[in-house]
Amino acid sequence: MKKIKYTVAIICACFIVACNFTEEVYLNDDGSGKLSINFDANEMMGMLSSLDTLKQEKSMDSTIVFKDFLEEKKDSISKLPLEEQAKLKKLEPFSMHMVMDPEVGEMKFELFSEFKNINQVNDAFNAFQNASSIGPIAGAGSKAGPPMPSSEPTTKVNYNFSNNKFTRTTEIVNQELFEKSLDSLASAEMFLSGSTYTFKYHFPRRVKNVNVEGATFSMDGKTMIYEVSFLDMMKTPEKLILEVELED
Repeated sequence: MKKIKYTVAIICACFIVACNFTEEVYLNDDGSGKLSINFDANEMMGMLSSLDTLKQEKSMDSTIVFKDFLEEKKDSISKLPLEEQAKLKKLEPFSMHMVMDPEVGEMKFELFSEFKNINQVNDAFNAFQNASSIGPIAGAGSKAGPPMPSSEPTTKVNYNFSNNKFTRTTEIVNQELFEKSLDSLASAEMFLSGSTYTFKYHFPRRVKNVNVEGATFSMDGKTMIYEVSFLDMMKTPEKLILEVELED
């Protein structure tokens, strides 16, 4: 149990030290596609490599299909408060691939899901945080207790793709908790100052217009890459609005 708790502690540290995320979306003409959120924590593993407890951790390369996991744990989940059950239910569309190798200082996570309409994965970033804390426990076997999601989300990302236009906006869903989270974030600003969040979107046609400066594009004009400060995104998420218009 100590090893499980320690693994969770390492993952929680991902949100304090060197947070470099990539949000990648593949969109088809009919609105279907795939979304993934990738987190490369190799830099953080390098900082923690000298810890004796970390050296005792075993290498891991596993994928959790949350639909199957929630079915397997349904008896223990049914004992949780309804609000907590609802949070776990939101993980159902997603899977998570986790790789950790303490010997070489490697730690990577990828949350991914296929969708018929991109608004089906509006909760992807919140799901990533929940899945990151639940993931290691999922591999602990049937003796592990019921999975517990993370704290109440303060924001929600909304995607839309229609009429040749893609949009990504963020709304604050709990202002009080959001302001409290900013207070907690202030103590980690020194670590997060160099962290980034990269958007990598693959569209079925060339991009005609985009509302942000600094975006780069592939040679065929169908892939857009846009990088922002992770700290700025967390402090003023509602100001990050992406609007992409495609050619006919």
